Amino acid sequence: MKKKGTIQFEEGSGNVFADLDLPHAEQELLKARLTLQIYRLIKARDLTQAQAGKILGIKQPHVSALIRNRSGIFSVERLMQFLTALGQDVEISVRPTRKEHGQLSVVVR
Repeated sequence: MKKKGTIQFEEGSGNVFADLDLPHAEQELLKARLTLQIYRLIKARDLTQAQAGKILGIKQPHVSALIRNRSGIFSVERLMQFLTALGQDVEISVRPTRKEHGQLSVVVR
């Protein structure tokens, strides 16, 4: 019988893009969270990709890319426009931070 080895791991920061040392990690996390919310809304309404495309003003292949989290072709601003097209209010809040640098976040209610 073989003895199993210990699995090595380290705790993540909460931002997989930063953990992977990718450029613009905060913006990529923001885009991923916005995209997830768009995906959830499309699925909750049981929309086809063609129907979602009409609502969002984009072609079906772009909807397909979007729901597969290939949001790199869309800016944060465009993702926010998609959310408003889906009947969501998007609020941007700016406030002082106690840290050296601020952070970007998405709060879904």
